[in-house]
Order: sequence, then C-alpha cells, then structure tokens
Amino acid sequence: MNRLVYELDAPPPGLVERIQFAVALENLDVEVARWERAGSFAGVRGGSPGTITFTVDNLTLMVNFTSIGARHRIDGWLVPAGEHTVEVRVAEHESSTTKADDGGRFVLSDVPAGTTQIVVHLVNSRGEPGRTVVTPTIML
Repeated sequence: MNRLVYELDAPPPGLVERIQFAVALENLDVEVARWERAGSFAGVRGGSPGTITFTVDNLTLMVNFTSIGARHRIDGWLVPAGEHTVEVRVAEHESSTTKADDGGRFVLSDVPAGTTQIVVHLVNSRGEPGRTVVTPTIML
C-alpha cells in the first residue's frame, strides 16, 4: 500500500533536503519572522526584481531581490535600524554575511540561486548580541 501511495502521490523532488535546510540552524533559539506579502511575488522566481517584507514582534525586514544572471543581489532594510549582522544562507553554498549600517540598510551583491534563508543577528543599543530572527525559506 505504501508503494502504491508513493507511486501515485510521490513527494516533490528535493522536499526532504529543503526541510532539512530549513531546520538546520546551529542556534535553535531563534524567532521565525512572518511573511507579509504585498504586491506581486512572481519576480522572486523570475528575472525581475521582487520585494518581500518579513515581520516579527518589533522588527521589520524588507528585502528586494534582483537577478543578475544566475546570481542575485539582495538589498535590505531593517526597522528599527541598527548595525545588526545579516546572514544569508543558501543550501549547498557558503553563507554570506554583512552588517547593516546605522540606517538599517544592507546589501549582498553576489548571492547564488537556491533555497535561501535570511538570518538577522540583532544587537542591543550597547552593541551586545541579542536575539536571532530567521525568515522562512524562499527559492531564489
């Protein structure tokens, strides 16, 4: 019976690997941001720019994705602003890390395509490490 169900309704290719990527964070003490979709999302998967906003409690993260060939540029803004560390995880690639400026803006200009998560390591007003926020996975 299991074989019949698997043959008639097999899971999508790569589903297990995407789930493993999504939960494989070193520090499981993270907050998961909600996806606040506004406007068209089609640009994230296609060749046009796309903007997504994520929120959690008192943090808003807005990111714009621009495809540059097989790579992507990510422009992002954090509200409230601060010099927080932003990490972009892409399955089967090294993580890219940058620091937001004092206005909350950050840029990562050479991000590979694939299953992606953005991790924001917040700091308090004294520059000490605070909580960590992670976005749901997205496909670039």
